[in-house]
Amino acid sequence: MMKASLKAKYETDKAAATGTATIAFNAGDFKLRASMTDATVVNGPSLNGLALAVEKPGSFIFDYNVPKKDFRFQFMNSIRVLEKPLNLNYIHFRGDNRTILDGTLVFDSANKVSANHVLGSRGCKLKYSYVHGGLTTFEPSYDTTKNFWDFAVSRKVYGDDVCRATYQTTSKNLRFEWSRSSKLNGSFKVAASLCLADELKMPKLTAESSWDLDI
Repeated sequence: MMKASLKAKYETDKAAATGTATIAFNAGDFKLRASMTDATVVNGPSLNGLALAVEKPGSFIFDYNVPKKDFRFQFMNSIRVLEKPLNLNYIHFRGDNRTILDGTLVFDSANKVSANHVLGSRGCKLKYSYVHGGLTTFEPSYDTTKNFWDFAVSRKVYGDDVCRATYQTTSKNLRFEWSRSSKLNGSFKVAASLCLADELKMPKLTAESSWDLDI
């Protein structure tokens, strides 16, 4: 019997509404994934919005955008620094020739620090994550290039549910999320984003759901 997962996502804003569907299969140590948007099936089947991926969890991810003939690859590794795990990511986007280095140092179950750097740039993004009482997570982050802060706070409620709020100081964008992760009933996430700098702009709504299947 083969394990598979199915994810559906729907987004709406003032410009347009889009839908995305993703299906993933386990193939030994690898995971195969295909995703498509409504552009793939509207007005007849096409390659528009189609993306394929191969992943070896904890090792690498290779994404291929079919209509753009573009790819992204990511390598992951973990080492120990002063007996603390340091999780490393190397991400390269071929289309815009952009490379990102990302690292997360885990001090303990409640504290970790992350750094994200784009090669060729002069700065980086720093983030500190603190889990209070195993339920509430605080995540301030700072961009050294643009000199601005972002803030996020999340809290576990009702067992499998998580409520999360984020605020971006430069764009004045406020986002609320409610998610649930359940092995029995599947997972879902609903979110609303509001730009406080533009009172006339309608909030952007997102709904996402996923299920694990036995085929």
